[in-house]
Amino acid sequence: MRKLVIISIIGVFVCMGLVMGAWAQRPIKVGFVCNLTGPASTWGQYHAKGMRDYFRYVNETKKGVAGRKIDLTVVDHAYKIPEGVKYVKKFCTLDKMDMIATWDAGTGISVKPLIQRYRTPDINFSTYQGLLKPPINYIYLPFGSYILDSYAVLEYIRTIHKGRGAPKVGLLTYNNPYGKSIHAPCKEYAAKYNVNIVGIEEFPPATVDLTTELLRLKKAGAQYIAVQMLPAAIVTALKSADRIGYKVPFFGTWTSTDPDFFRLGKGLIRDRLFMQFCGGLPVDGAPGVKLMLDIGKRYRTVKGFDCSYWEGVAVAMIMERAFVRANEKFGKITGEMINKAMESFRNEDFGGLIPKVSYSKDNHEGSFVARIVQIQEGGTYKPMTNFFVPGKKQIKLLK
Repeated sequence: MRKLVIISIIGVFVCMGLVMGAWAQRPIKVGFVCNLTGPASTWGQYHAKGMRDYFRYVNETKKGVAGRKIDLTVVDHAYKIPEGVKYVKKFCTLDKMDMIATWDAGTGISVKPLIQRYRTPDINFSTYQGLLKPPINYIYLPFGSYILDSYAVLEYIRTIHKGRGAPKVGLLTYNNPYGKSIHAPCKEYAAKYNVNIVGIEEFPPATVDLTTELLRLKKAGAQYIAVQMLPAAIVTALKSADRIGYKVPFFGTWTSTDPDFFRLGKGLIRDRLFMQFCGGLPVDGAPGVKLMLDIGKRYRTVKGFDCSYWEGVAVAMIMERAFVRANEKFGKITGEMINKAMESFRNEDFGGLIPKVSYSKDNHEGSFVARIVQIQEGGTYKPMTNFFVPGKKQIKLLK
């Protein structure tokens, strides 16, 4: 009888060991709800390429994280919020993903209750500040929101302005939440730092001619135009400005270009287009940027530097670091442990690919560091400033 009890106990421990061993070898499951075929799908396609490439690199060169491979599943919601919600629910319930990524602001806001109910951390590729309205549990931005972009653009304009009085700025944006995301922060910064917002022109995303809107801003005396629209619409704005002889510089957020933009904007970009871009560039010589370029070359995915591929790699890097920290701190790589690990991030260094990332229980923004770059013909970007925190008297113009 005693032998039977001992054998039974040993059997239980063996089974437990086998289960734990199997769990330890289970892949780390990541889901990405992405726009692969809808409007602005070029962005989504290159986001997905960046994530796939980086996780493939980690699996091949590091054998995953803690011996566990990272298994990425990408699904296409075609920029449709109901489809996005459907896939996130599936990821959180049936697929039991350890972590997910969502693509757009609308889907991100809509799925907050789901990811919080199922405790599945989510990084959203959009940096819409509305995502961080409380409660912020389990939802993260990879870097500063559109508030950062708005402040940085106006601070740069204020720094370069040489005319009498306050610089006169017009806002030209979509009439949706994405477009309007720069309205309030621009007004807030302008009121505090003596910038004159002389007009705000909104238009539907399907608009194919912006002549009327730009004529109104020209009549209002706008010397600088801040935009929040997708790259194809920026091309339309540049064409319309030429049509009416409106020679002013345009300033956008970091979403101003995509892989198609430079082909569509050839001959229109010239020297009048700038954007806030807090990422590393090839001219910086940063190791994180070099790694990204090497990975793109290794898998023959991209030729040279691309902003959308850059963000895909950056988000994947943040996720991998969260898995590493969860394993180091808690010995488990689960949704709850990943979330706790991310909230412990303090100046996590990604080799200059993005600013150092910090999260806490009350702040899931990642960073609040900007730079202004000039968008140039041929698909290159020229740094115009140092990296700076708007409002802290840190901005310096580069020669």
